[in-house]
Amino acid sequence: MADRSLVHIAFYAALIAALGLVPPVAIPFLGGVPITAQTLGVMLAGVMLGPVRGALAVLLFLFLVALGAPFLAGGRGGLGVFASPSVGFLIGWPVGAFVAGWIMQVTSRLNILVAAGLSAAVGGIGVVYLFGIPGVAYMANLSLEKAALGSAIYIPGDLVKVVITALVVQTVARGLPGAVLSRG
Repeated sequence: MADRSLVHIAFYAALIAALGLVPPVAIPFLGGVPITAQTLGVMLAGVMLGPVRGALAVLLFLFLVALGAPFLAGGRGGLGVFASPSVGFLIGWPVGAFVAGWIMQVTSRLNILVAAGLSAAVGGIGVVYLFGIPGVAYMANLSLEKAALGSAIYIPGDLVKVVITALVVQTVARGLPGAVLSRG
């Protein structure tokens, strides 16, 4: 892998960590899975870097968290976070980034704003929830139906993150088209 790709991967891992500085909003009825800004970083990593580099950026971030770095919102880190109700969402992050990047590539004929919004919504919400909801259900001892219903509280904030992602990608593409690696 080229040095430039490694820098991009490290940058987006750092961006996800920096978004962890935004204080989380605790949701007690879902086993404590908080609302965080970090899924914005996951969406941006996939949409900007493409499937492989985007997923690798998220995996690097999760590796550092597993080593004990307090990079998750609220200063959480260590292997214990992978035994919490958040585990499904954390596992879904690299898959969501991969899917978002892949959709960006296959929708290269679409307007970049539309493609970025679609990619972020499917990868950053749909795929992440596909992993997150069963994780919450299992770890919080809830039915899938209750976990899905409870997870609906995250959707408005995640839709705002989709809009932010699409606008950031469109802005970057106008000023520096080569920076949207998923389109390169």
